[in-house]
Amino acid sequence: MKLVIIESPFKRESLKKYLGNGYEVFATKGHIRDLPAKSFAIDIKNNFEPRYEIVPDKKQLIDDMKKKAQSADEVLIATDPDREGEAISWHVANILGFKPEQKCRIEFNEISKKAVTSALEKPRQINLNLVDAQQARRVLDRIVGYKLSPVLCKKIAPKLSAGRVQSVALKLVVDREREIEAFVPEEYWTAQAMLEKGQNIIKASLASLNGKKFVPKNKEEIDALLTAVKGKDFEVKAIKKSKTKSHAPAPFTTSTMQQDALNKLGMSLARTTSSAQQLYEGVEVKGEGKIALITYIRTDSVRVSVDAQQACLKFIENKFGKDFLPSKPNVYHTKENAQDAHEAIRPITMDITPEMVKETLSSDNYKLYKLIYERFLASQMAEAEYSNVAVNFECEGYGFKVNGRTMEFPGYTSVYKEFVEEDKKEGFEGKLPKLEEGEMLPCKEIKTEQKFTKPPTRYTEATLVKAMEEKGIGRPATYAATITVLTSRKYTQKEGRYLVPTELGRKVTTYLEKFFSGVINVKFTANMEQRLDDIASKGEDWHSVVSSFYNGFSSLLAKADSSALTMKEPPQETDIVCEKCGHKMLIREGKFGKFLACSNFPKCRNTKPLENQVKKVGKCPECGADMVERKSKKGKLFFSCSRYPDCKFMSWDITTGDKCPKCQSPLIKKGKTIKCSNRDCDYKEGDEV
Repeated sequence: MKLVIIESPFKRESLKKYLGNGYEVFATKGHIRDLPAKSFAIDIKNNFEPRYEIVPDKKQLIDDMKKKAQSADEVLIATDPDREGEAISWHVANILGFKPEQKCRIEFNEISKKAVTSALEKPRQINLNLVDAQQARRVLDRIVGYKLSPVLCKKIAPKLSAGRVQSVALKLVVDREREIEAFVPEEYWTAQAMLEKGQNIIKASLASLNGKKFVPKNKEEIDALLTAVKGKDFEVKAIKKSKTKSHAPAPFTTSTMQQDALNKLGMSLARTTSSAQQLYEGVEVKGEGKIALITYIRTDSVRVSVDAQQACLKFIENKFGKDFLPSKPNVYHTKENAQDAHEAIRPITMDITPEMVKETLSSDNYKLYKLIYERFLASQMAEAEYSNVAVNFECEGYGFKVNGRTMEFPGYTSVYKEFVEEDKKEGFEGKLPKLEEGEMLPCKEIKTEQKFTKPPTRYTEATLVKAMEEKGIGRPATYAATITVLTSRKYTQKEGRYLVPTELGRKVTTYLEKFFSGVINVKFTANMEQRLDDIASKGEDWHSVVSSFYNGFSSLLAKADSSALTMKEPPQETDIVCEKCGHKMLIREGKFGKFLACSNFPKCRNTKPLENQVKKVGKCPECGADMVERKSKKGKLFFSCSRYPDCKFMSWDITTGDKCPKCQSPLIKKGKTIKCSNRDCDYKEGDEV
């Protein structure tokens, strides 16, 4: 028996279909060894060596893995085909006692028969350059998180966090908001001439005055135009005809998939990431069981394998005909700073069309699979072809223009149309009537409109991902997590589909700009990403990369920590009187949020919850007071009496305030059912839900 070790248990069933007899699949369920969650665990004095520990809830899993490995004829580690997956393989190999030269690592970009069989035929050693690149990233992020976050908590407010990439992404959002606030709108006017040609009306847009580009800036300039052309015919000055082609877009990367899913399907980053993961790991398909539908979903490459391309071209010829094939296969070039570790995101096979799996897929999975399928199909199709005509009109020195376009051949647009956020541009029409140069056309009317220049648009999740990718901040696996943490930390919030920085987010950015502008900025972060890439591709020593960062970072930390500058909100005085000493109570903020504290501190140490922050749920069965929601140190929700510590009653369930008529235990509420909290008592009221 051969043992194949993977990360996700959800891949197991899909993978076993292709492994055949003689193989057993074991899932680590993610990391099994990592930096401990509650300690720094980086030995700065010892060349930044990380101290890894077994993930607490994985001890039994590791024992099981060791037993299976000991009885196996061969162990192959098939974690995800990226740096994090390589690092997990390295941890697994270390725990199992493998030698560095042992060829135990296999990888595949898709869970298909061909890919899995090919991987089994060529196991390799674990790539330590990839492992070191991941270690460097992990250590850098731990240093920033553990060293910078406490400074923010001390200088601004409790429970804040900072991150090497997270804080730069936040700065992008804040900077955009500052641009919007500083923007001064400028007035301008548009004018459209409604020109008559037989039964047709041609809408020509104002473009020039005396041969120079002209945009009216006020009503006086518009009035001058209207006076000059009133009752006059417009001359056709020039007609230019041309043929244009539109090339198909490249297949999806992680970033472009996330952008299109939001723009076209309205799917958030979290929904898109979850759905893509399921399509990659395997979903139930009628008549097939559980199979994977798409290739690996964390990639910045637009490269496509020759086999996949040929299969797609054959599909296009059979379904659409030879005219829809490009003259030579379409090849797309990955941008310079991409890792290009694996292919673009594409369907594993063109034979499984979206309509074939619509019945068995969830709504999100179907919509995303259809989007990925059609994008890849389009990427291999012929160009769309158009006939264009540009017509210039003139009247009393004022130039107007109109562009007409008709499609001659749909090409790739027959299956996929790119998302265009802007409204249809003025001066663009479909098919125009036949015109001759020198011809004079009467003007039915001139339509004018006052407008004002608009500020930059706020980021959406999709456009922020695009900006991060273009600027070289983060990598495909980190985009969604980075943007999600900005919201969870209340640094940003959504207004419709747009991201807006909160006051807290702005404050954090302002503080970081003052003391850490040298490292928390776009250019530095992008350069650091490149150095991490160099570790992976060129074998650069990861310790020296971390050291070069820390030497500058530590001096900035010391300067910030010693500064007297604070951005903390001063305590707010209330009209609430301390029942112990008679002084006014203040609203303060602590580790667990806002609370009331006596202004006579330290002589009086009285504190109590801020009532409007506490959610009241149910009644206390002991004293009849309100019960309130609380969280334990481990984050578990429970309910306690609002009169604590005078009344110390607590419950893991919502209590009604009444007691069981059978045994006098507190009654609790479960959905629409009221039942006894005593498990040995069968008393209940209402229906189970």
